[in-house]
Amino acid sequence: MTDTDLRSAALESKAWPFEEARKLLKRYPQGKPGGEAILFETGYGPSGLPHIGTFNEVLRTTMVRHAFETLSDQKTRLVAFSDDMDGLRKVPDNVPNQAMLAEHLGKPLTAIPDPFEKYESFAHHNNAMLRDFLDRYGFDYEFVSSTERYTSGAFDDALRNVLANYPAIMDIMLPTLRAERQATYSPVLPISPKSGAVLQVPVEVVDAQAGLVRFEDEGETIEQSILSGGAKLQWKVDWAMRWVALGVDYEMYGKDLTDSGVQSGRIARVLGGRRPEGLIYEMFLDDKGEKISKSKGNGLSLDEWLTYGSQESLAFYIYREPRKAKQLHMGVIPRAVDEYWQFRAAWPDQDVSKKLGNPVHHIHNGQVPAETSPVTFGLLLNLVGVMGDATKDQAWGYLANYVPDASADEYPALDSLIDYALAYGRDFVAPTLHRRAPAGEEVAALRDLDAALAAHQPGGDPAADIQNQVYEIGKAHFGKERLRDWFKALYETLLGSSQGPRMGSFIVLYGVENSRRLIAEALARA
Repeated sequence: MTDTDLRSAALESKAWPFEEARKLLKRYPQGKPGGEAILFETGYGPSGLPHIGTFNEVLRTTMVRHAFETLSDQKTRLVAFSDDMDGLRKVPDNVPNQAMLAEHLGKPLTAIPDPFEKYESFAHHNNAMLRDFLDRYGFDYEFVSSTERYTSGAFDDALRNVLANYPAIMDIMLPTLRAERQATYSPVLPISPKSGAVLQVPVEVVDAQAGLVRFEDEGETIEQSILSGGAKLQWKVDWAMRWVALGVDYEMYGKDLTDSGVQSGRIARVLGGRRPEGLIYEMFLDDKGEKISKSKGNGLSLDEWLTYGSQESLAFYIYREPRKAKQLHMGVIPRAVDEYWQFRAAWPDQDVSKKLGNPVHHIHNGQVPAETSPVTFGLLLNLVGVMGDATKDQAWGYLANYVPDASADEYPALDSLIDYALAYGRDFVAPTLHRRAPAGEEVAALRDLDAALAAHQPGGDPAADIQNQVYEIGKAHFGKERLRDWFKALYETLLGSSQGPRMGSFIVLYGVENSRRLIAEALARA
């Protein structure tokens, strides 16, 4: 496949990263003026610990960036911007030293001690956690600190621009606010020379070019420059200022910020710039259907997912249907792992248009690894469930029944899958297993299955042969219309679960004699 063929197919692809990338081609038909790089931005508020919702934006934005690089030879950059000069408005529920943090409410996050006592500030701690994960995942990005940009003077010209257009910005913002908020609202939030807090007080512009403003602080009238760290902007205005000052061309954000995006876009025009292109995505929900939150700490953390599933499975889950709200909890991991491998197995034989629509193309930026998994994650979970307190070596021993030349050297990805299955099985499967006693017709059907396994002669495709035997026994005892009841009975009496794998595959994996032992134990309970 030539680059020309790939680009031609990408121009027609309905995969959402290519749809987003084509917005940038339309934005700059002749390329960005001056040959500047197309700038992608992701924003991060470090008031709480990073979570998958944060990682989601960087991953999806990177996918759009890669899609654009397929369509165009223009240079690109990705900036991960931390709004770490924001004032701490509430103490997160999931951090230590909460009483200490409460004493610093209102101060910039970079001016608050680290409750974990590892870094110079709370923001530095949370920024480090985000950067560590992004680095481990291999993202190509530039980290930018709001505090550094404000205090270094890099935003000074942009701040003068805000003061020069102060009335027009107020005209945009005031109609969106309640009456009581209108009375105190200001686009500029001075840093108090008394308390060091980020103040939300009315501000009078004294000299836009000099950056001077006047405001009340603890009963005293203060005249102060907002330049070089003397103030920060209210976040909607800050967002617009940043778009213009940095030259941001693409930024996606959640559906809950739709109205804010509209207002910031209008402010960007007032400041002489334009709103970036972007995708408005739906939010992740926890297992109760509530929006995940940094401060609440609900949903999944990055490390929690990676304890039970691969980075690629997480990327797969994030890629799918970005405009649809999805639950994000431990229960979604096994299916995400298996579906990722299904799409990966299909990719090599697909034509170019199908490849570009395959999630793994975007997860691996077109460089999809050749290795496939001969065993599903679901089957591994069933295996470790019946094994009990199993070791990795024991799992490989069973896999030798099913996979020729089964070894970690031959199947390194499967080796990792075993680790995930052992962890997930230990923490989430084993506590739920309950092997019930067979009843009624189930007893006779299990006896027939045991007899069939005792007479089984390996050869050809043993998994398919045994699956056919299971199927025929089910038809004989339950009828074709009740086969679902037969398979459910097998899962509940042998595996202890209401759902399970193809029994032919499981019996070969676990071993015929071991499977007969499970049947004997079930019949003994009858």
